[in-house]
Amino acid sequence: MILFLQILLLISSVLLILLVLLHRGRGGGLSSLFGGGMQSSLSGSSVVEKNLDRLTLFVGSVWVIAIVGIGLLMKVN
Repeated sequence: MILFLQILLLISSVLLILLVLLHRGRGGGLSSLFGGGMQSSLSGSSVVEKNLDRLTLFVGSVWVIAIVGIGLLMKVN
C-alpha cells in the first residue's frame, strides 16, 4: 500500500508542477502558448482557465492525501 501511495505522490507531484506552470500569470504564462492569450482582458477568466484551476485543485488534494496516507502508514509501521 505504501508503494502505491509513493507512486501516486510522484505522479501527482509532477502533474502539479506542470499544471502550475500552465496557469496564466501577469505576463501571460505558458497557457498563452495554447491559445489562452487570445481572449480580451475584459472578459475575465476563460473556461480553459477555470477548468485548469479545478484540475489543479484536484491534483493538489490527491497530493495532500498521498502525503497524509504515507505519514499515517509510516507511523503505524
